[in-house]
Amino acid sequence: MKTNLVVEYSLVPRRRGRTPGNRPVVVRSGKLPRVTRLMALAIKFDGLLREGEVRDYADLARLGFVTRARMTQIMNLLNLAPDIQEEILLLPKTMAGRDPVSERRLRRVTAMVRWDRQRKAWRELRENCKNQPVGGSVSSG
Repeated sequence: MKTNLVVEYSLVPRRRGRTPGNRPVVVRSGKLPRVTRLMALAIKFDGLLREGEVRDYADLARLGFVTRARMTQIMNLLNLAPDIQEEILLLPKTMAGRDPVSERRLRRVTAMVRWDRQRKAWRELRENCKNQPVGGSVSSG
């Protein structure tokens, strides 16, 4: 027994251009600072190491397509005092220009062993970053 199947549909032609009520709304949401994303990544990687998902930094570096040295720089963010880590994770979004705090400038703080000295250096770094012009050239050091 043969049955005929009939499918009906209609096509609505797309109109070129936009109607006044159909304009996209522009929302400037900004972006998370790179150092915030790197801090979150270091915490995630630390979890993978603790759970035994990866053996060491070399495994992480291979998975992330970065050098072992770069992976060490990222993971050194975990040496920061917990309150500094929290501040980094809660940095406001960058709306335009450069991020207020760069990971490169933060490296000297991560190298400090004592948290009280880290906190002092972090405060100074934040103050220096506030005084930098937005979008201007920032010296890295």
